[in-house]
Amino acid sequence: MIDQASTMRQQMFRGYYLLDAFRCRERKTNDEEASRFLFAQSDFNPAKRFRLLSSNTQIESTVIGRESSQKLKQVVIGLENMVADMKEFAMFLMSYPRMYRQPYGAYLFVDKYMFGRQMEREQSISVLLQAEPPGNGNVGVLTIVGPARVGKSTLVDHVCNDERVRNHFSLILLYTGNNLQDETMTTFRDHCVIKHQNISLDEEKSLVVIELLGDVDKGVWKKLLHSSERCMPHGSKIIITSRSEKVASLGTTEAVRLNYLSKEAYWYFFRMLVFGSTDPEEQPKLTSIAMEIALEMRESFIYAYVVAALLRENFSARFWCRVLRHLREHRQKNILLLGEYPAEEDQPRYICSLAKRWRGSEYVNFLLRCSDYQNGPASHSGIPRIKVMDLLSGTWSAIPRGKFEVLSWRSLIPPYYSYTTVCEFVRHEKYHSIDE
Repeated sequence: MIDQASTMRQQMFRGYYLLDAFRCRERKTNDEEASRFLFAQSDFNPAKRFRLLSSNTQIESTVIGRESSQKLKQVVIGLENMVADMKEFAMFLMSYPRMYRQPYGAYLFVDKYMFGRQMEREQSISVLLQAEPPGNGNVGVLTIVGPARVGKSTLVDHVCNDERVRNHFSLILLYTGNNLQDETMTTFRDHCVIKHQNISLDEEKSLVVIELLGDVDKGVWKKLLHSSERCMPHGSKIIITSRSEKVASLGTTEAVRLNYLSKEAYWYFFRMLVFGSTDPEEQPKLTSIAMEIALEMRESFIYAYVVAALLRENFSARFWCRVLRHLREHRQKNILLLGEYPAEEDQPRYICSLAKRWRGSEYVNFLLRCSDYQNGPASHSGIPRIKVMDLLSGTWSAIPRGKFEVLSWRSLIPPYYSYTTVCEFVRHEKYHSIDE
């Protein structure tokens, strides 16, 4: 049932994406034809009208338009096939307990709930609530793997905050140490913090969450797991999150794999952040620019929140085009300066340039992101004063020297992380021609 609902959701995302893309393409084609028509009517070009209207550009636009129409028809056929048996699906659905309720006005708080992970959430909860066979002393292990900043910690926090999970486990712990090196059960427990405790439950069961960045030595893990099986109550579970696919083999059940959103789902998420209750169809030019911006952000949640906040400040096509140019420049200069566009979120990368402000200098001063890290809600009092919005808009009061910290984003959903970036100005004389 969850898989069927997820498939319908993906079809909905695809439909919105293709419909918006089709409208934007149609508008661009109409604008191009109008400009060609005006040019053809000129007294200096009386014979060019036929040649212009039958140009390669028009043919390409026609072909693309036909392909878009075909894709839209495929989406409609797919949705029609899915809803054909909707009566039976609804009857089966009524027999299932309500898992998640999303109000009609979700756009009002889209930045305050986890987007697009309902299936993985229910899959994880189902594994945690599954009873262990009697006499089985093994501890169930659920592994969650995925690239950096894809939402592993967010997913785990939403799972742990679920009422069903909190009524099932008397104690939920979060391991905050390193990659389990040199850990014993005593030191392991000392490196754990209590996320939830329910002393009213009759049966004691523990849930331990272990967040790792990379791999873990299998020998170290087996030793620790063997010790935990002797100390943890029957029915206890362990969740391991990591960026490494190798960690998936440590689980006792199928791993939950998180990937970045599809371009269709990401566009739906971004359009809700940017336009809110406004119908994008009412502003086709802005919608067209927003779709191109979304393609430049590589399905990053942090980019979506930051850029959407920037666009909402100024609903001007000229301003949005400037943001789009900046994002494209960002990608091109990363390739020129670093030789590639960093694949991982935590790799060093170029942010912006101050060459245009310092024309008298023989150097171009590039602002590079050296590293970044995330802080929990307990450390929110020490967040940096400079925000990434200040960098993008150029509203900072003074140019820092050396390395300095910038607040990239502060999440409004559990686990309420603050994402801090360590930046530094680096001078590159040989790249001076980039900004000329």
